[in-house]
Amino acid sequence: MNAFITAVSAFLPGQPVSNDDLERYLGKVDRLAARTRQIILAGNGIETRHYAIDPETGATTHSNALLAAEAVRRLADSPAIECLCCGTSAPDQLMPGHASMVHGELGGDRCEVISTAGVCLTGITALKYGAMSVAQGLSTNAVATGSELASTFMRTSFFQAMQGTADQPGKKEDHPAFSFEAEFLRWMLSDGAGAVLIENKPATDGLSLRIDWIEIISHAHCLETCMYAGAVKQEDGSLKGWREYAVEGETARQGVFTVKQDARLLNREVIRTLVGESLPDVAKKHGLNPEDIAWFLPHYSSQYFREPLLQQLRDIHFVIPENRWFTNLTSKGNTGSASFYIMLEELFSSGKLQKGERILGFIPESGRFSVGWVLLTVV
Repeated sequence: MNAFITAVSAFLPGQPVSNDDLERYLGKVDRLAARTRQIILAGNGIETRHYAIDPETGATTHSNALLAAEAVRRLADSPAIECLCCGTSAPDQLMPGHASMVHGELGGDRCEVISTAGVCLTGITALKYGAMSVAQGLSTNAVATGSELASTFMRTSFFQAMQGTADQPGKKEDHPAFSFEAEFLRWMLSDGAGAVLIENKPATDGLSLRIDWIEIISHAHCLETCMYAGAVKQEDGSLKGWREYAVEGETARQGVFTVKQDARLLNREVIRTLVGESLPDVAKKHGLNPEDIAWFLPHYSSQYFREPLLQQLRDIHFVIPENRWFTNLTSKGNTGSASFYIMLEELFSSGKLQKGERILGFIPESGRFSVGWVLLTVV
């Protein structure tokens, strides 16, 4: 593929937030939520993360579009953008598209914009569109981003709004907005953005990353929804969307807009399906062997999944030694669609990369189970 990443950037708002300081940013929680938080934090291994929140006032400091724009501005010596591709799990609004809002924040000249929808994989679908545009000669450069403003879903004030009004009684712990499915992600997700500049030739100075291929595979044909917002999961596994609840006046009481995760389904399928049933075919298609990989960048939501991932790689005979893994989950948190960009930026800036090394990215999405595999070569 005649497409090269010539610059990588990341933007993380505010100061690192430790586990002991979460309530200062997200608000105080009751005993039940505190107990859930303790359990989740013990398993996910995240020590610090970033929130676009002023801890003194509780005000949001950046919109999602502004987070992405700030990452784009940090791309060194970036030319006028011809194609702007932006992915996120949750745009600031239903309409217009996220990329249009990012373009509006950036200003500058006219360009093509594309917004990609989904969850964690949206940053990679944006990257693939930009790479294809450059490789096909439709543009001489493209900028791709992944960004998340997850904190707007995580604050106590938001959960209280989802509790409903006083004329809808019920114990808080029995309320959908405060279910384990919602609390699970409350202590997992955080804010951040990343961006890459894609050009049709390597940079004249320093290293670049040749995009060899990007594979995106959906398993939605055989698995039900696992992570969702703006809907309520029904007994049969289907989703009932927010517009139906709005008509019924049930939007708040049902906790429709909290982000939820079916943790049992996640544990059962995320590694088995998105690694075991995808990587062997991808490796065969591209003639890829584990010894070819100098750096493995896995996006996993929690340290809890590290050992199962390693075991699954053993089971499919594609073992990548852990000393070749690179992740910054513990210090940067789980930033969804931005996570791969934020990992890549830290590695790219580390001085550790050598010409000819290959980087394999693994980006799973539990929304309805999709996965992205990315192979880059240092040039």
